[in-house]
Amino acid sequence: MTTELLLRYIHFISIFTIAATLVSEHLLLKKELTRKEIGRLSRIDAVYGVAALALLVAGLTLWLGGFGKPAFFYSKNWIFHLKLTLFACIGLLSIYPTVFFLKNRKGNPEEVVHIPGVIFWMLRLELLLLFVIPLLAGLMAKSIGYFGE
Repeated sequence: MTTELLLRYIHFISIFTIAATLVSEHLLLKKELTRKEIGRLSRIDAVYGVAALALLVAGLTLWLGGFGKPAFFYSKNWIFHLKLTLFACIGLLSIYPTVFFLKNRKGNPEEVVHIPGVIFWMLRLELLLLFVIPLLAGLMAKSIGYFGE
């Protein structure tokens, strides 16, 4: 019971951390940023990456580790698969902004860098998808979408 509680706590806190870092990135993003500001965004993005990894590890452990509900409860639920797919899409959408921030953080801290518009839209789409996932989790918890016997 204690391990399950700890895993659920890590899973829950990771979700909040991901949401907070994405909102922070979105609020700090401007059409032009100094390399110093990009460095700050890069550090926030690193926290996002660690939280996403923690979420994935805790979630997979809860699913496949025999904690709480049995694995088939999740495996035979199309909403669960949609939730995983959205999480994967969010991860894929985060690659370009992460690479851009990492590439452009070095150099003269006062140098101004133009931020491509696609980064704004990728962050917005990540946020939109992220805020759909809790709805799916709530539906899934009520066995909606379960196609087992």
